[in-house]
Amino acid sequence: MLLLQANQSWAQFDKYFHNKTLRMDYAHCGDSQHDEIYFEELLEEPYWGGSKTNLIDTMFYGNYYLNVYDVASNQLIYSRGYCTLFGEWQTTDEAQTTRRSCSETVIMPFPKNDVRIEISARNKKGKFVKKFEYTVDVDSYFIKKDRRMQYPTFDVHYTGNPAQRVDIVLLPEGYTADEMEQFKADCKRFAEGLFSISPYKERQGQFNIRAVFAPSQESGVDIPGEYIWKNTILNSAFYTFDMERYIMTYDNKSLRDLAANVPYDFIYIIANTQKYGGGAIYNHYGISVSGNQHAAKVYVHEFGHLFLGLGDEYVGGSSYNDMYPKGVEPWEANLTTLVNFDKKWKDMLDKNTPIPTPYDSQNPTKLGVYEGGGYVSKGVYRPRYDCLMNTLSGNDFCPVCTRAIKKQIDFYTR
Repeated sequence: MLLLQANQSWAQFDKYFHNKTLRMDYAHCGDSQHDEIYFEELLEEPYWGGSKTNLIDTMFYGNYYLNVYDVASNQLIYSRGYCTLFGEWQTTDEAQTTRRSCSETVIMPFPKNDVRIEISARNKKGKFVKKFEYTVDVDSYFIKKDRRMQYPTFDVHYTGNPAQRVDIVLLPEGYTADEMEQFKADCKRFAEGLFSISPYKERQGQFNIRAVFAPSQESGVDIPGEYIWKNTILNSAFYTFDMERYIMTYDNKSLRDLAANVPYDFIYIIANTQKYGGGAIYNHYGISVSGNQHAAKVYVHEFGHLFLGLGDEYVGGSSYNDMYPKGVEPWEANLTTLVNFDKKWKDMLDKNTPIPTPYDSQNPTKLGVYEGGGYVSKGVYRPRYDCLMNTLSGNDFCPVCTRAIKKQIDFYTR
C-alpha cells in the first residue's frame, strides 16, 4: 500500500514539477502592528532536495504558510509552513517604534506550468490570513538562472536519494580559506552531536548532511557588544534583538545563494567562534557556534527549532513581547496554553495526572503539564520538568518532542 501511494504521489510530482527549485525572494516590511510583503525576484536553482510525495504540508507548523496553486486548474499543488526573523522582530520593543524590512525566501519545486503563489500569516487569534499573492509565468526570461555563489561541496553524512531523506546543508561563517579543514572537522562534530541523541540516533539513515566550502575574508563573527566586526561571507552577528547570545544573520540572499550548491531541506550555519550562542527559526535557518563546550547539545536544541518548530521551554532570556497570546493555543508541538490541549499530548498522559502538574522530585521525568515555558512563567505549559528544549543539563528529549520529531522525519522521508 505504501509503495502504491508513493508511486501515485511521484506521478503527481512529475505532472506538475521539474526536479529543480524555483526560489522567490521578497521584502517583508513593517512594525509591531503592521506588515507588508513586496516581491523582489525569482531564481531557478539546479537541485530540488525536498520530498516528491508529501507535497502538501499537513503539520500546520509555523507563523506563515506558502501555498502554490496551478493557475489552469486552481489546484493546490504545494504548501509549506515556516517562520521568519522578521516575525520574531515584530514582538520586540524596537518594533513598537521602528519600521524595518527583512529579505525572505520561499522555495518550491520548479513548476511545469504557471502558478499562483500565496503567502498567509497567522493573526493574533492564530488564524491564517492571506498577505501576498503573485502569479509566476514559468517561461519568463526574468527568472534568473545565474548561480551567484558557486563553491565546492562535500558529503558529511550521505545515505541516499534526497527526495527520501531529510537534507541538511551546513554553511561556514567566519572560516578563512586556511580554516576550511577546521570547518570540515566541525561539520563532522555537528553530525556526531545530532546523531548522539534519540530519536535522531536511530533515524540517521534517513538523513543526508552536506557542507559548502565557502571561506570568509576574516576569521570569527561580529560581536557588536564588544565592538568586534568581521568581514564574513554571511554577515552573522551576536546581539540580535540586543540579546547577547542570539547570533543570526539578516543576509538572506547570501544564505540562500550558498545553500543552492546542494539539494537541501534545511540550512544550518556553523559560526567559527568560541563565544556561546546560537539561534534557529522554523524552516528558515539555524546557526550555532563551533568552539563552545556545549556545542553538540546546542546543535540539537537549535535543530529542534529549525526542523519542526519546537518551542523553547525555558522561562526568561528573551526580548519578546506577547509571543504566546492568552486564549490562543500555540502551534508548537511541545507547548500549550490549555486552550486546545486535546490536540497536544493529552493522549500521552496517565489519566490520573493533575493539570497543571506539580514537580515531583521523586519522579523528575514524569510526563505532565508543567507551568512555565515559551519564555514566560505563567499561562504556558511544557510536557516535562526538563528536556533538551529547556536546559542543556540532560541528554534527551521528552516523549512529546520525541514523537513530534519522528513524525516530521517520516513526513520528509516517506
